[in-house]
Amino acid sequence: MTPPHTEAVHPLPEELPLDDAQDEPTRVPLAIEDWLTVIVMALLALITFANVLVRYFTSQSFAWTEEISVFLLMVVTLVAGSASVARNRQIRIEFFADAGPPGRQRALARFGALMVCGMFLFLAALSVRIVYDHWHYDETSPGIGVPQWWYSIWLPVMSLAIAGRAFGLFLRRGRQP
Repeated sequence: MTPPHTEAVHPLPEELPLDDAQDEPTRVPLAIEDWLTVIVMALLALITFANVLVRYFTSQSFAWTEEISVFLLMVVTLVAGSASVARNRQIRIEFFADAGPPGRQRALARFGALMVCGMFLFLAALSVRIVYDHWHYDETSPGIGVPQWWYSIWLPVMSLAIAGRAFGLFLRRGRQP
């Protein structure tokens, strides 16, 4: 007779792969996006928690927290977008993408990756103009008063990173049999 406080532990089914096993090998490690997401989310949580504490104890608020939080949300969105492109987990219509012969699936995957790459290259080109305007006209942020280009420079940088990930996916899909 087994004691009532002990229960049988059931292992996970063998058919469930680990998350690391699902990622395709890439030249640039996917851990970059994973760690950036963790760091940015931790910063966002700490800044928000500090603002809540200050507001609770002093009935005041840090003016800079909203500005930094909006910036960090933009960064985490772009980093997560890069990770989803690198892992080929972006939104698509699976009825079309996963149907038909393997050659058609590969062609659609390559076409989608090429379109994502083109869109983010276009976004990078447009956002460079925004960064230039922020720098040229010496715009400052409303909350802290730092140069606005300190925030806007990351949009073209991250857009180029996502375009690079999409191009890498395009090349990997071309090598598949």
